[in-house]
Amino acid sequence: MSDLLKVLIVDDSAITRGLFERAFVRNNFEIAASVSNGRKAVDFCRDHKVDIVVSDYNMPEMNGLEAAKILIQEMGIPVLIYYEDLSIKTDVLALGAAFEKKPSLQSFDESVLKNFTNQVRAAVEKAKSEGLINTSRSERNSDENTDSLLNDVRSFKVLCIGASTGGPTAVEEVLSGLGNSFPLPVLYTQHIDIGADEKMVRWFNQVCPNIPMSLARDGEIAKKGHVYMAPADKHLIIDYIKNELPVLKLSDEPPERFLRPAVNKLFRSAAKLYKNSCLAILLTGMGQDGAEGCKEIINNGGFTICEDESTCTVFGMPQAAIEMKAASRVLPRDCIARAVVKMTR
Repeated sequence: MSDLLKVLIVDDSAITRGLFERAFVRNNFEIAASVSNGRKAVDFCRDHKVDIVVSDYNMPEMNGLEAAKILIQEMGIPVLIYYEDLSIKTDVLALGAAFEKKPSLQSFDESVLKNFTNQVRAAVEKAKSEGLINTSRSERNSDENTDSLLNDVRSFKVLCIGASTGGPTAVEEVLSGLGNSFPLPVLYTQHIDIGADEKMVRWFNQVCPNIPMSLARDGEIAKKGHVYMAPADKHLIIDYIKNELPVLKLSDEPPERFLRPAVNKLFRSAAKLYKNSCLAILLTGMGQDGAEGCKEIINNGGFTICEDESTCTVFGMPQAAIEMKAASRVLPRDCIARAVVKMTR
């Protein structure tokens, strides 16, 4: 197996990409690919093994700093950003990326390029020494390694799910993938119109026969392997815990961000009572509901999974949580159930 570091080159100049490709190959790197902007870099890294991303700063669609935020924080991939203007260096370093001044085209001689590639290699070593690289993502196409990423050793006691626009279809896919005899009670808040909740529960019981669902009732003790959905126009919260099981409460408290039920209400109550035993999923939806609740779950030691933009009907709610650094993991919808099963079995 090759020990060469795989580098992804990101620059909107084809000339610069070509010069860097030649330099990296001559200095014992493997070229994973070269792309023209940050969005393409992020998309490539979701599906391919990359040891480091070397990126220009100023590019169309998504600049190097915006891409680095996703690559470092969500994927654990080291990034080195280069640019002519040193004024961005502070922002680059604050994000956890390395920074190098971009050589001018006139100075792209062998010694300059060798020094540049040495700095790239040093950036990888620094990231390793500081524990910034998520080594389980190094083989991104391997299901086994993706699973090991989510092999959290704690004992989860409750699963909370929040969704809005596009939510029923997303939740159906997740619940169907949980199999039979799921070991946790599942609490589910969905933004829904009055009068549609009972119909939706009947639909779920038809399409997800592996796990029963009912509308939550005030004072009910939630059972393992059962889903409890918030009724329309009622906040669903956990009142207290009895024998490790959540006792449910339906609240007429005012809407939060014009929403009742609100995902934040459920997530906050779970964070407060279950702390590091709380597992939560935030799926597709418009707005920001659920982001603050995810943050409280994280702050109390729990674990959150946010749906990746690539599978969201509307990316608003997961995006808000991700931007607040309230997502323990960001996964496409078709990977979420497998991750949850892995973490709770």
